[in-house]
Amino acid sequence: MKNAPLILVTASTESSGAEFYDYSISLSDAYPRAVLAGGGLPWIPPCIPERELVAEYVRRCDGVLLSGGDDIQPELYDPTVAAELKATCGEHDKVRDLFEMLVLQEVFAQKKPLLAICRGYQLLNISLGGTLIVDIPSQRPGAIKHNRMDVKDNAVHEILIEPDSLMAGVLGVTRVGVNSSHHQAIDKIASALKVTARAEDGMVEAIEFGNKNSDLLPYMIGVQYHPERLLQSLPVHRELFRSFAAAAALYKGDHRS
Repeated sequence: MKNAPLILVTASTESSGAEFYDYSISLSDAYPRAVLAGGGLPWIPPCIPERELVAEYVRRCDGVLLSGGDDIQPELYDPTVAAELKATCGEHDKVRDLFEMLVLQEVFAQKKPLLAICRGYQLLNISLGGTLIVDIPSQRPGAIKHNRMDVKDNAVHEILIEPDSLMAGVLGVTRVGVNSSHHQAIDKIASALKVTARAEDGMVEAIEFGNKNSDLLPYMIGVQYHPERLLQSLPVHRELFRSFAAAAALYKGDHRS
């Protein structure tokens, strides 16, 4: 692991953690284990939204993985969200939202490889001007059941991947099974992005940059599902972490001595 690329992995936050019940960070072991399986060295920094500190975090890493977790505050993408829809949102942490927005700003400023998962991919879309479906059951009653926490480590539906996408090239398939543990999804796609995979009900499941924006970052894939939880049941998803680590290693070789 001596020369493995250093991957910054953002974490969820808790108002009362295990030690002294202080404000804390929390992260499933599945994320760092997936980074390791892909050839990277995971690093989980504290959630401190100070611009200079975040800039240094990103400067020292070779790639950034935005993880999943709690809902994003709806005011970030819909300041006029109806009260009944807002009531469907789970807990959210404005500190984490700000921290990860700063991380994304630095990722773009410093042009670091990015892998965005679930909440992370939703936040990426929001940061670039996109919006979310606040609650799939309320706003898309004909959709399949996407919040399947009961089987979070196994595929529950398939996604259809655009054949000319980076994701299709990485996975080597255009149809694959995925898990599903979300009640929100991308609605309006940001102009810099394009949809590269959908569920059979039309829900957006993966995003990349549009052709005119492909040079914004050296590597970027965003997915709604949790590939880090599928490495055992569907090993093909390991390729996402391998390709991400390879891109980070290449960045390291090009930009660091």
